[in-house]
Formats: sequence, C-alpha cells, structure tokens
Amino acid sequence: MADQPESARRAAEHSRLLARAVSLAQRSVTEEGGRPFGAVLVRDGQILAEAVNTIHRSGDVTAHAEIEALRAATTAAGNPRLEGATMYASGHPCPMCLAAMYLSGVTSVYYALSQEDAEPYELSTEGIYQELASPPAARQIHMQHIHVPAGDELYSSWHKGKKSP
Repeated sequence: MADQPESARRAAEHSRLLARAVSLAQRSVTEEGGRPFGAVLVRDGQILAEAVNTIHRSGDVTAHAEIEALRAATTAAGNPRLEGATMYASGHPCPMCLAAMYLSGVTSVYYALSQEDAEPYELSTEGIYQELASPPAARQIHMQHIHVPAGDELYSSWHKGKKSP
C-alpha cells in the first residue's frame, strides 16, 4: 500500500471503515433483530467507539448507532468534545445524530447508504430534514417561547460558574 497515492489510501480506509459500520449493522439485524444501523467513530486513525442502533433493546428512541458511539467515546474520554473525529455510518445520519455530531465537534461524516436507499424500507429521515428546514410556525410540532422570570439568571449563572476547558 505504500506505493499508492495518499488519496487512494484514504479512499481505501474510508471504504474499510464503512464496511465495518455495515457489518455491525448486519450483525445487529441478524443476531438481535435490531434496526440496520451501525457506526464507527474514529480520530487520528484510532477507533474511539463502535455501536449499533439499540432501540430494540432499550425502547429509547435516541439510541441510534451514531448517538451510542458518541456516548461511548465521550464517556470514555470524560469530555463531550471530539474535535477532529470522523463518523462512519451505515446509513445517512438522521437530523438528531447529525446535530449531536455538530455539538461534539465531529468534523467529517461518511455513510454507506443514502436517504434514497432507505426510502423503500421506511428508514429515510428526509421528511424530518424537510420539516426542520421549515419556519417554526409551519412545523407539525408546536413551539412557542414563553418568558419565565425564574429563568432570567439561569444561563449567566452557569456561565459564571463554568470551568475553562
């Protein structure tokens, strides 16, 4: 592999890690009857965490493979930030998972199966992406800001007491 150009080596590594995410997902489907989603979280060439969707085990709607991998990695690191990490997912991440990746500092995401691949199986989250792109007043879930005086100092008290990273 040393004679390959760097771009070919990177492409081969991306393919290998995506195949690992798909393999995790397939094993979850076959062995546990789980949903077909697996994730591998990597930084600096090291796997930080691997996970599958565990909704079937816990009933927790947030137990997506990407979220489970983020939880495992941030818990192990004792830090919610994963700057420079790359997520490899068997399927296109849903908006919740993508938002969590933004919040944790993941900088790249590669996925094996697209929203279009997922659509015939009712696994696409494209509708949620479209819903979130709508103005709040046009969304299906009602949202309304109501000022509560007890909250006036909440954020500033947190900011004053937080420790520097």
